[in-house]
Amino acid sequence: MRTRRIAHRIVAATAAWAVVVLLAPFAASSESTDVVVAVHRDVPVDGLTMTELRRIVLGDREFWPGSVRVTLLLRAPVSHERDVVLNHLAQMSEAQFRQHWIGKVFRADTAVAPKIVYSPEMSVDLVNRMPGAITFIDFSNATRSLKVVKIDGKLPGEAGYPLR
Repeated sequence: MRTRRIAHRIVAATAAWAVVVLLAPFAASSESTDVVVAVHRDVPVDGLTMTELRRIVLGDREFWPGSVRVTLLLRAPVSHERDVVLNHLAQMSEAQFRQHWIGKVFRADTAVAPKIVYSPEMSVDLVNRMPGAITFIDFSNATRSLKVVKIDGKLPGEAGYPLR
C-alpha cells in the first residue's frame, strides 16, 4: 500500500515536470516577443518616446501633427499585446484601465475610446484602412504593409527595445 502511494507520487511529480519542461519554451518566447507599434501610412510620425506613447494609450494625446485624430486600436483582453500595453505603458491592471477609459468618456474628456480588435489580422487591416490609427502587434505577426514606428529611437528586434 505504501509503495503504491510512493509510486503514485513519483508518477505525479514526473508528469508535472514534463508539463513544465514542455511548456517552458512557449512561455519564454511569448514573454520575449517584441510588440510592434504601427500607424496608418499617412501619419506624419516615424518615432515616439515612451512618454508620448503612454499619453496616446491613456487618451491624453488625441491628435497627430497635422490635426489628424488618433484612433487607438487595442487587442482584446488576454492577448500578449494588450498585456504589454497595460503593463509597460499604462502601468495599470485591466480593471484600472477600463475604469480610466470609462471615466474619460463619461466626463467627455475624449471623443473616441479605444477600438477593440480581436486578431492580429484585424489590427493590420484596420491600421492600414483608418487614417490616424495606431495599433500594437506581436513582431511575429507584423507584415510589410505596416508603417512601424521607432520607440525611443529603437525598432523591434533591436537591443534595448522597450516593448517586450
